[in-house]
Amino acid sequence: MARVFVSRRIPQPAIDLLRQHLEVAVWDALAPVPRAVLLREAAQADGVLVMLSDRVDAEFLDAAPRVRVVANMAVGYDNIDVPALAQRGVVVTNTPNVLTEATADLAWALLMAAARRIVEGHKAVENGTWGAWHPFYMLGQDVYGATLGIVGAGRIGAAIARRARGFNMRVLYHNRRRNEALEAELGAAYCTLDDVLRQADFVVVCVPLTEHTRGMFGAREFALMKDTAVFVNVSRGSVVREQELYQALRAGRPWAAGLDVFEVEPTPKDNPLLSLPNVVAAPHIGSATLSARTEMALLAAKNLVAVLSGQPPLTPITLT
Repeated sequence: MARVFVSRRIPQPAIDLLRQHLEVAVWDALAPVPRAVLLREAAQADGVLVMLSDRVDAEFLDAAPRVRVVANMAVGYDNIDVPALAQRGVVVTNTPNVLTEATADLAWALLMAAARRIVEGHKAVENGTWGAWHPFYMLGQDVYGATLGIVGAGRIGAAIARRARGFNMRVLYHNRRRNEALEAELGAAYCTLDDVLRQADFVVVCVPLTEHTRGMFGAREFALMKDTAVFVNVSRGSVVREQELYQALRAGRPWAAGLDVFEVEPTPKDNPLLSLPNVVAAPHIGSATLSARTEMALLAAKNLVAVLSGQPPLTPITLT
């Protein structure tokens, strides 16, 4: 019987599915598996189920000659050296679709919280600094009828855009390729990145982390935005040059930011972005609903079972 290693405690239905077909070893903890343990366990495995915090690279492959499939329990796969695995004939899979709606919801939660200063207001109530009402107290930005700019109009970006219908928003988007289905469905307008940044009241970033998107948002891009705009990132922290975002927010352009991801995760508590009242921060919880995480684990498990049973994977990652 083929053996798999699961690098973290995951929802039990996925473990049960794996054990119906395979011999299973699990790093049964919520903390990340130590690198040495990952390499040792992978050396005895035919397949592995890993998290976005687990690096799968040439060193991993050298330590794990038996591995035929790596199932990443995430949509993004910047933690995996896909070309190196492809060169050695190792199948790589991810978990698209099942977390789309949960991540879109979280993007909107950040957008709304930043626009209406919810966290700042909560702190005022909590700390007893809530003063007398006056016409200028806690003024935020209007969402209804505003312009939403989506950068990265894939599954998640499109799901975020669909939610804009309820707020009567104009939708602009920038993507590697035009999304004509989104244009037909929502009347979304395809624009250059610069035009999205200039026109949007809310800019939401949903791009994958690649060599082309790393550091794509810096001082130049923030300077193009309105001084009333809100910047939201639910993709990967490294698409943003954080120090330049910090300086831009201090200067008032953009007006605020909602961030689910950071360059270093967990981000240090002394990250200067966290000192700003116009930043709403979340600890990379885009897919953090019970149903989404369960479906992610099940899809990763199904990919392992399929490949190790001689069947094609359900959601393979391929080089393009």
